[in-house]
Amino acid sequence: MARLILVRHGQSVWNAANRFTGWTDVDLSEKGVEEADEAGLQLADIRFDVVHTSDLIRAQRTAEIIMGHNQASGDDVPTRYDWRLNERHYGALQGLNK
Repeated sequence: MARLILVRHGQSVWNAANRFTGWTDVDLSEKGVEEADEAGLQLADIRFDVVHTSDLIRAQRTAEIIMGHNQASGDDVPTRYDWRLNERHYGALQGLNK
């Protein structure tokens, strides 16, 4: 049976600062890296056929960290990047404090 596993990216530096992020390409915070590590440990024994992620660095790094822990899938799991998986666009609110 096929499974779909959805993981939100780890905390970004703008999430930590309580700012609207949207499509602004900001990296993971230290806590976000820790969250991705924890997700990777929890998913380490699950075999993945493909990884889909947005084209934003916070999502890409989360996926890379998770797959760095994965022992069940091998080293050649394709990663597909797609802007359609980006967060919603907040327009003029991007960067502003929530």
